[in-house]
Amino acid sequence: MPAFDEQRAIVVGGSIGGLTAALLLRDLGFRVDVFERTPTVLDGRGAGIVLQPDTVRWLTERRTDVSVEAVSTGSSKLRYIGAGNAIVHEEPAQWRFTSWTTLYRFLLEDFGTEHYHLGEVAAGLDQDVDGVDLRFVSGRTERADLVVFADGISSTGRRRMLPEVAPVYSGYVGWRGTVPETEVSAETHALLDDALSYTVGPSTHICMYPIPGLGGELERGKRLLNYVWYRNVTGGPELDEMLTDKRGFPAAVSVHPGQVQDRYVAELKEAALTELSPAAAELVRRTAEPYIQPVLDIEIDRMAFGRVALIGDAAFAARPHAAAGTAKVASDAWALADALRASAGDVPIGLKAWEPGQLQLGHALLDRVRDMGARAQQHNTWDPADPALHFGLYGPDV
Repeated sequence: MPAFDEQRAIVVGGSIGGLTAALLLRDLGFRVDVFERTPTVLDGRGAGIVLQPDTVRWLTERRTDVSVEAVSTGSSKLRYIGAGNAIVHEEPAQWRFTSWTTLYRFLLEDFGTEHYHLGEVAAGLDQDVDGVDLRFVSGRTERADLVVFADGISSTGRRRMLPEVAPVYSGYVGWRGTVPETEVSAETHALLDDALSYTVGPSTHICMYPIPGLGGELERGKRLLNYVWYRNVTGGPELDEMLTDKRGFPAAVSVHPGQVQDRYVAELKEAALTELSPAAAELVRRTAEPYIQPVLDIEIDRMAFGRVALIGDAAFAARPHAAAGTAKVASDAWALADALRASAGDVPIGLKAWEPGQLQLGHALLDRVRDMGARAQQHNTWDPADPALHFGLYGPDV
């Protein structure tokens, strides 16, 4: 790929999306550096990921030594669990799941650590026709031919390029947690073992599935049972109070495990007894340190700015109901690589060609997950038999 051999790319954000973009840009011939604001190697806090084709495309196309099955667990059923643990709906559904940490470790292993810089917080930038100057809180400055911001919901790149755009709160939060499968009852394990499971109640729903253990273990008996429980919380002071951590700091994006105020954890576990099926309630009540993420929407009308690109949650933050977050940022990265490859070495032309398709995808995904969230949390019209509610980046089951 001689067109980019003398060009440099910087990726801001060293998570799954940032690493995917960095690997693809390096394959094009760019000299690539990744700058991650966290001072230590990242930890997904046990969060689960539903694998879609874009999510694992790097593994399936560029890693001949690793199969998707080697990094994930699977299920063969979509199951809805109601009162008394009755199965109120069930259908065949093949899905695979992994943990955020498991996938991240594979990508970091491929990229390496020589050009992966921890503890560097991007603060500002300027660009001219020839390149971008990036400034960091540490005082460091770097110049590149291309800068890709993959720095998530609180993206510095988005704030600098589109300062008028702000996250919009959906009206509900996601409580997340994991429990070792050996710590739940036999009945609960049997219901959740081989299924993507839901319990739906009045203005609430919970999604559950098995993921690899903390060390990547895939064997039954060593996995984790992962969940997200969506609960309505009024915005404003009520939400601000809930998102204030034990240290007294406001947490706009996530209150980390161990930092959620004890009174909210206690209320969560008590409410599980009356709002959820017994299996789901047991999972929530056995969680040592559940944590909270407010469910936010971010929508933009530009992703390309000369030599600067926004990808993933830095551009569009979509509610988790389609399980498409990691697939979307991977799609952005792969499409960007394709457009740059076709640009004959001209970064601005490549970004201009890349932008329309990914904007269209982002808007369509947001429209879909907003509708899914409204059906569950507001209108109580979530129908377990409706295939429109299935996972998928490009549409149900796609």
